[in-house]
Amino acid sequence: MSATDGPHAGVLAIDAGNSKTDVALVAGDGRLLGTARGGPFQPQRVGAEAAVEGLAAIVRGAEADAGLTPNDGRPVAQHVSACLANVDLPPEHEALESAISTRRWGDSSEVFNDTFAVLRAGLDELRGVAVVCGAGINCSGVVPGRAPVRFAAVGHISGDWGGGGGLWQEAMWWAARAEDGRGPDTLLRTELPRHFGLTSMAELIEAVHLGRIPEAECLELTPLLFALATDGDPTAAGLVRRQAEEVVALAVAAMRRLDVLDESCQVVLGGGVLTAGHVLLMDEIHRLLGERAPLATTTVVRTPPVVGAALLGLDRIGAPRSARARLREGFDRG
Repeated sequence: MSATDGPHAGVLAIDAGNSKTDVALVAGDGRLLGTARGGPFQPQRVGAEAAVEGLAAIVRGAEADAGLTPNDGRPVAQHVSACLANVDLPPEHEALESAISTRRWGDSSEVFNDTFAVLRAGLDELRGVAVVCGAGINCSGVVPGRAPVRFAAVGHISGDWGGGGGLWQEAMWWAARAEDGRGPDTLLRTELPRHFGLTSMAELIEAVHLGRIPEAECLELTPLLFALATDGDPTAAGLVRRQAEEVVALAVAAMRRLDVLDESCQVVLGGGVLTAGHVLLMDEIHRLLGERAPLATTTVVRTPPVVGAALLGLDRIGAPRSARARLREGFDRG
């Protein structure tokens, strides 16, 4: 297809997260044309313009995968649906929306927080609540005719607790206090340092503080926390139950703000912590949600979030229901 033929695709879908970025080109009838994957999307560190500039190579990769030639600045797709991490506050949304629009990848474009990709991926129709618990934790909710629900989700200062990035630190907090006598004993005290070949929490604290063990490796402690909870360690199990409490608190707050707490409502659960299938965590979530929102039903979504971004785009261009089904089937086959 030549550059004069207009957009190559119906939707350019982007799911850009803290650890990786996925891009998909989708035809208006739902055919998957091409995909590409790249690195993390971190506008909070490099700025909106530089972060979006970093997406350009991934977009070109999706074009190449689709067998398309670069289009020399003309739109790649009819519509760009970009679900991006770190779109938490209005100034961030405005800056990233402007940077995406300036790239002219589509005749139109729309920017969402990345939780909306998980929400849409888990629903047949855009009505429900999504809680995403991966490196961090966040929630969004949509009901037709009502304002979408969002949370600031910028960490401790906005009331957040948990996620993989928070859980390993909580595990270390309790383990450190167990070692020096300020808190109850726990297997975390010995098992956390042992994971890195160390003999004490003092050694582990020093290694983390001085950067000898980077944060990316510290995230390995979160699955260890869940394993110890499964084995019955009371402190580890308490942290897992606290995480369940936070997931349910977000979901219930979103449903209350949407005024659907007493109605049937789908709660979509996504992100690595929730898709890992930890029995204690999931059982506690279902128990608490059953108490506080008995008409709610849960879905754990393992569909790639970029599918949700593409579905949002197909919604926007008015694609038929068959296109959405075809898109899902294309990713399932892939």
